Amino acid sequence: MLPRSSDRPLASEADHAINKEAIRGGSKSFYSASWLLPESVRRPAFGLYAFCRLADDAVDEVEAKKAAVERLRQRLTRIYAGDPEDHPADRAFSDVVRDYYIPPEVPFALIDGFAWDSEGRMPATFSELRAYSARVASTVGVMMTLLMRVRDPAALARACDLGVAMQLTNIARDVGEDARAGRLYLPLDWLAEAGVDPEAFLAKPEPSPALKSVVARLLAEADALYERSREGVARLPLACRPAILSAALIYCEIGREVERRGHDSVTTRAYVGHRRKLALLAEASARAIAPQPVLEAPPLPETAFLVEAVEREPAPDFAPVNLRTRALRVLEMFERLERMDRAEQMVR
Repeated sequence: MLPRSSDRPLASEADHAINKEAIRGGSKSFYSASWLLPESVRRPAFGLYAFCRLADDAVDEVEAKKAAVERLRQRLTRIYAGDPEDHPADRAFSDVVRDYYIPPEVPFALIDGFAWDSEGRMPATFSELRAYSARVASTVGVMMTLLMRVRDPAALARACDLGVAMQLTNIARDVGEDARAGRLYLPLDWLAEAGVDPEAFLAKPEPSPALKSVVARLLAEADALYERSREGVARLPLACRPAILSAALIYCEIGREVERRGHDSVTTRAYVGHRRKLALLAEASARAIAPQPVLEAPPLPETAFLVEAVEREPAPDFAPVNLRTRALRVLEMFERLERMDRAEQMVR
C-alpha cells in the first residue's frame, strides 16, 4: 500500500456529514442496517459506501461509460497515494484504506466490475456471474470485514459468499428492470438450457415458465451461499453481528418474496416491508449470540483472489470492537422501523 505523507485524517466533520446524508438518500437498506453497527465501524462504513455509491453513479449515469471507468481508476490511484480529489467521499475513503489496511486489489476489483457493466458483458456461465458478483459485491463485503478489524481468511471467505449471495438476489429481483435497460445478468447457458432466447427476451421482456425456472435456480444458488455465510458471522465481533445478520436476512427475504410472486420479477419487483424488516431485525439480534455452525470450506474459486490479497497485506493487531453501544443501537433501530411502519400504514 502506498504511504501517505501525513497520518492526519483528510476527511473533515463536514465531509463525514455529507457522506452520511448521501447514504441516507442513496442506500436506504445499508443506512438502516448501519444503525446496528458500533460507531467505530459505522463512521468509516459511511465513507466506504459513499465512495462505492459515487463510483456506481459515475458509470451508470453517463453515456461515455468506458471513460468514466478509467476516470474512477485515476481517482482510486490518487486515493491510495493520499492525494484524493476534492470530494468528501474521496477524502473519507483515503482515510479508510490507510487506517484499515485495505489492499488496493480489492477496490480496484470493484472498478473492474463496473468496467464489465460498461462493456455490456453478459455472463456466459454461472461461474462468470459469480466472478462478476465477486467484483461488485464481495469486494464491499471484504472491506466491511476489514473495518471490523477482522482479517481471518475464513471470515473473509464467508463474507465473499454473502456478497455473491446478495448480488444473485439482486439479479433475481431485477430481471425485468435490467432487461428494460438493455441488461441481462442471468447465465446465458442456463437460459439456453431452459429454452429462453436472450435477444428475444431483451426485445420484449415478458415472464414465462422457462424464465421463472432460471430465476428459481438462481435463488437456490443464493440460498446455498447464505447458508455458507452464516459461519463467517460467528467470526465477527459480537457488536457487529446483528447488522450483518440483519442485512443477510433481509436480502434472503427478498428472494422469498420473489418466490411468493411466482418467480415473476419481470412485471413486479419484490421488496420487504418495514414491519417484516422489524421482525427480521429482532431475529438477527437473537441469532447474533446463538451458536453457529463450523464450516472449513475454502473460498469460491471466483472470490479467492480477494482473500489472498488481504493475506498479502500486513496489518498490526487491533483491539476488539467495543460492545458498549450495541444494545443502544438495536433499540434505536427498533424505534426507527416502528415509526416508518406506522407512517407506511397511515399512507395505506
